[in-house]
Amino acid sequence: MLDNLKIDSIYDGFLLLAESARNPPLLHSHHHIELELNLVANGTVTYVVGGERFTFGPRVLFWMFPAQEHQLVDRTNDARYYVAVFKPELIARSCRGAAYKGLKRKRAGKGQVLHTVLDAESFDFLRQMMDRMMDGSLDPDTLNREAGFGVYSDFRYRHADPSGLNAGLHYLLLLCWRLQQRGQAQHPSVPLHPSVCKALALLSDGAWNGTLGELGVKCGLSEAHLSRIFTRQVGVPLNRYRNSLRLARFWEYCRKPVRPTIMEAAYSAGFGSYAQFYKIYVETYGENPRSSRRKNIDGHHR
Repeated sequence: MLDNLKIDSIYDGFLLLAESARNPPLLHSHHHIELELNLVANGTVTYVVGGERFTFGPRVLFWMFPAQEHQLVDRTNDARYYVAVFKPELIARSCRGAAYKGLKRKRAGKGQVLHTVLDAESFDFLRQMMDRMMDGSLDPDTLNREAGFGVYSDFRYRHADPSGLNAGLHYLLLLCWRLQQRGQAQHPSVPLHPSVCKALALLSDGAWNGTLGELGVKCGLSEAHLSRIFTRQVGVPLNRYRNSLRLARFWEYCRKPVRPTIMEAAYSAGFGSYAQFYKIYVETYGENPRSSRRKNIDGHHR
């Protein structure tokens, strides 16, 4: 799925600090014409790319290239990670030397995620630099609610100093590539069983409403076997992954122009009862859904 990040012409990209605690999950498989750079500050994030699973922890720098379909499948509740995206025009303008030729590629290779583990000094420098670059951005709650590019159709990324941000993005891109070139990858991928890939596809497209037992039959395995292999290979229990998708759909329903009640949105998202939804929601976000809706949904429409 090709996502439109809707970056206005005055910006060469954007930058945000994504935080699990206030960033609703966007778990669909997607790619975009922009180059994406991530730096994990805390916790872990897990992606599926090309039928393989990649989990990255603190101080890992990793890249998603424009033609690289990727899917976020899990992140710990304490996960915090910087996300920077760079327009093709910035890459063409900035990467003229042979040393930066690799930044112009469309993909890293089948089933690959280019990444490196930074030393503590480089990590601290990058983190401080990106924090300063975000001075003048929209507030963190808004950026996280909109995933940086806008889940609401009328949202647009804003920064008080576009020229300063663009200069920072230029330097950030080249610096991170130099760090990548001299670093070492330390996180091998995990190839996924075809049945696990099928389960991910069926669950993620939003059309699956059956039980996990029925899902197992559809994927050619028993529920118990599918659950075991899914947890071992993806690193996330199958039931928890399904609940994460339900939470993502809950937020999608809440953002519709004709907004449903919390209970209506929970049932539409696939939860079997309000009690089940409430328990999972509080465990995930640390607050009740009514408070979150006032802050993240109703506040947007004031």
